[in-house]
Amino acid sequence: MARTNRELADFLRRARSQVDPSRAGLPLDGRVRRVPGLRREEVALLAGVSTDYYARLEQGRRITPSVAVVEAIGRALELDAAGRAHLEDLIGLTTSAAPRRPRGVQRVRPGLYQLLDSLDGEPVLVLGRRTDVLAANRMAKALFADFERMPVRQRNYARWMFLDERARSLFVDWRDQARAAVESLRFDIGRDPDDAATAALVAELRDQSRDFDQWWEQHRVHQRTHGSKRLHHPLVGDLTVEYESLSLPDDPDTTLFVYTTEAGSSSRRAMDLLASWTGSEQDVRLDDVSGPAT
Repeated sequence: MARTNRELADFLRRARSQVDPSRAGLPLDGRVRRVPGLRREEVALLAGVSTDYYARLEQGRRITPSVAVVEAIGRALELDAAGRAHLEDLIGLTTSAAPRRPRGVQRVRPGLYQLLDSLDGEPVLVLGRRTDVLAANRMAKALFADFERMPVRQRNYARWMFLDERARSLFVDWRDQARAAVESLRFDIGRDPDDAATAALVAELRDQSRDFDQWWEQHRVHQRTHGSKRLHHPLVGDLTVEYESLSLPDDPDTTLFVYTTEAGSSSRRAMDLLASWTGSEQDVRLDDVSGPAT
């Protein structure tokens, strides 16, 4: 079975196990449930397909459902927007409609560096595929980590989150942030399951981090669009930052993460203090990132 089909089978089984049957509106049949979640025939009933058809799909067979069927299965499994997009990726709906270009080395345009310069008062990270750190301005470097000083192949946000003890100390809500990083990688690998660099990164993290391995097995997906992070910075103490992610229309594999603080808050004062201590130098320009983050 191809890796894509194994990913699909695993995702469907785990999504099915997380649905509360009592909430799905199914009639009671008196049978004892030996495992949590919905049975295959119940998903099929809710989605309006035959049990055999859904079973073959969950087994990773090479079939391609229609968009309507995929939407119905997504509703039956109570998938959120990221989960539905991940399901479409694994089934192949998105790739068949718009074939992906060959994945070469990611490069940051000069105009994007100028944008980082203009946002000098706020931390900004530019992340690429598999959360590779492509660029960071001075405030991001001061708030999170000096990715510039890391070997090129280690400049990866998820790798830093799990394998650098300083990340565990920095994030008050480390478990929440680390789980989100795992779920983002799951989402990314669904878009291109044959990417060798992503597979190598996942293998390394599963081998070296028990937390990562446990959360990876749960096969949950997450697409970071906005949120907050709570930090205990070694220089300025506690602060909370809000982030917004900005995708580039001509490069969906590159995302800007802009971190801000509430005006007049203690977090804003901490950020201003951090800015005063880091000098007035402009952006930190990283080398091109390619290959697995090892």
